[in-house]
Amino acid sequence: MSLNEVYIINTSSFFPNNPVSNDEMEEYLGYINDTPSRSKAIVLRNNGIKRRFYALTKEGVPTHTNAQMTALAVEALFKDDPTEIKKIELLSTGTSTPDQMMPSHAAMVHGWLPQTNPIEVVSPSGVCCAGMHAFKYAYLSTRAGNVHDAVATGSERFSVSLLSSNFEDEAKRLKELMEDPYIGFEKEFLRWMLSDGAAAFHISNKKNDNGISLKVEWMEGFSYANELSACMYQGADKLKDGTLKGYQDYTPEELTTQSILSIKQDVKLLSKNIVLYGGYGVSASLKKHGVKSSEIDYFLPHMSSEFFKDKIYQQLIANETGIMYDKWFVNLTQVGNVGAASVYLMVDELFHSGKLKKGQKIFLLVPESARFSYMYCMLTVC
Repeated sequence: MSLNEVYIINTSSFFPNNPVSNDEMEEYLGYINDTPSRSKAIVLRNNGIKRRFYALTKEGVPTHTNAQMTALAVEALFKDDPTEIKKIELLSTGTSTPDQMMPSHAAMVHGWLPQTNPIEVVSPSGVCCAGMHAFKYAYLSTRAGNVHDAVATGSERFSVSLLSSNFEDEAKRLKELMEDPYIGFEKEFLRWMLSDGAAAFHISNKKNDNGISLKVEWMEGFSYANELSACMYQGADKLKDGTLKGYQDYTPEELTTQSILSIKQDVKLLSKNIVLYGGYGVSASLKKHGVKSSEIDYFLPHMSSEFFKDKIYQQLIANETGIMYDKWFVNLTQVGNVGAASVYLMVDELFHSGKLKKGQKIFLLVPESARFSYMYCMLTVC
């Protein structure tokens, strides 16, 4: 059985509302315990993010669901000819923030696309790598000939979980106990990192007749959960022995007073391991496919913070897979960390930039700190 070549033939993105500057963040997210954050300035100084997007009004009222944003990104793929959306045979959606536990995110997105036909839908779970897993499912389905046209998406709606109202019960409890009324850094840290948005790839077994396409050469993934404990988690809390206690094992009162449903991150574990293990995967994936890092024309690493940029650069050099800064293409400072959508947003901006030339190689790196997993992909402009 022969396998099909697979191409990204179009990309798109959707951001809700106007961009939010650093000074405006707490106007949208609110003050915890009516007190300005002590960590905000420090985190923003390190992450380098200048603006982000929230699917919220300043009153904290949601303006879009995750599924709505994703559907709008899908529709944007076909803005030049909306009838072409009927070609879709598969919708593969990745997110860490679905609007509900059930139905699946992909089913909800499909529900916002009544102009499509009955199609296959799939929703990989996870965090940042969820978008790449969705992409890989669409890639493999197209490569195997199961479908001819697929859409893969990455999206997030973090903002609703970052609102101060999610932490007020815990802050009140701490104050009543005469402890420091500020919530832990591992919970507040991510309030100044995350952004909302969605992006999509149109994937086909035929490249464009006019203009560029991106041939998917290969995709690889590595998990190091067998070696490392959880680093970022939601709907759980981390116990002293490093294991997670899930939300179903807490009482309804504990869920609110301990903000169990908030997103948390073990910052020390993150700093020690995220770059080191990501470097292992770069070396392994390039070696497996016989690619030298010097052959890469564009490097698109998903970074949660500019803090990691030099660390990634130095780690790649140490591993003899160095990629010079002039080959890096990132947009973190302008769009924020959009989790599963971040790599899509970088590819979308580069795809429509007018910079790409046929034959160039684009290398994607997506780390996921949840329990240290990574995805890599090589694209060739054609």
